[in-house]
Amino acid sequence: MKKKEPISNIMTKKVVTIGLRDSLYTAEKLFKEYKIRHIPVVKDDKIMGMLSLTDLSRISFVDSYGDDETVDTSIYNMLSVGQIMANSPIKVSSNTIIKEVAALLASKEFHALPVVDNEKLVGIVTTTDLLNYLIDLY
Repeated sequence: MKKKEPISNIMTKKVVTIGLRDSLYTAEKLFKEYKIRHIPVVKDDKIMGMLSLTDLSRISFVDSYGDDETVDTSIYNMLSVGQIMANSPIKVSSNTIIKEVAALLASKEFHALPVVDNEKLVGIVTTTDLLNYLIDLY
């Protein structure tokens, strides 16, 4: 195991993003289409927040999430992504060491971090990325 390996080696580089004013319908569609649980919220490539599937589930009272489920989404018409996202998320740079990112995620109540270099979103790292990294090691 490399002790000083940067997070850029395991982060997701092709990131699905969403805008502050996008609808929650758009967010739901992206979660389903890409089978993801976290979406960085951006404005001109600058990270503004993070939206998680859990955030969306809380307001729509979803117990489980599948392709064939219909959700009462009337609340979607009242709110935007910017209103339910986590504001000002903790960010890491692409050269942050994997161990530091793992320690940060283990100590907090979130499961994804935006990766930002020079104020621009360059990736996302999730607990799943870290678990896959460990699986590959063994």
